[in-house]
Amino acid sequence: MSAVEKVPDERLLIEAAQQDPSRFAELYEANFARVYAFIARRVHDRDVAEDLTAEVFQQALANLRRFEWRGVPFAAWLLRIAANAIADRWQRTGRELPADAADEPAIEDDGIERRAMLFKLVDTLPDDQRAVLIGRFVEAKSVREIARELGRTEGAIKQLQFRALQALRARVRG
Repeated sequence: MSAVEKVPDERLLIEAAQQDPSRFAELYEANFARVYAFIARRVHDRDVAEDLTAEVFQQALANLRRFEWRGVPFAAWLLRIAANAIADRWQRTGRELPADAADEPAIEDDGIERRAMLFKLVDTLPDDQRAVLIGRFVEAKSVREIARELGRTEGAIKQLQFRALQALRARVRG
């Protein structure tokens, strides 16, 4: 499925959930793994990651009526909520953000636009390259884990990742 086909589907899911909150489950299912991986990579504590993920989806559901479709993936909005939830959690506990979370640039509007473009470009890659990039950079899996899941060698996964990144660079440049 191309990025062009996915965008209207996501928009329809969002509009349906805005009208009937029971339809939010479909958005939850589609985005849970990405949000959990984003949080887990930053907090390094499973219980906290689970709590924050639940908090993100509670906030998203509570504010869904205010969400305005701008062509940006719904996940970008969820990741912004997640970044804020992580920062809030660390402030409430009186602790500093872990070094790797503090080094992460804040998700700004222009950053969301760039990420949206990148998500669309990733969707244009061949299935195997897309699966590797999502596994590595969204789900934070190791090369070994992805190789096992896809039934390929680690060398093949590294090559797929290299080719995918090379293709993305070429597409971004023009």
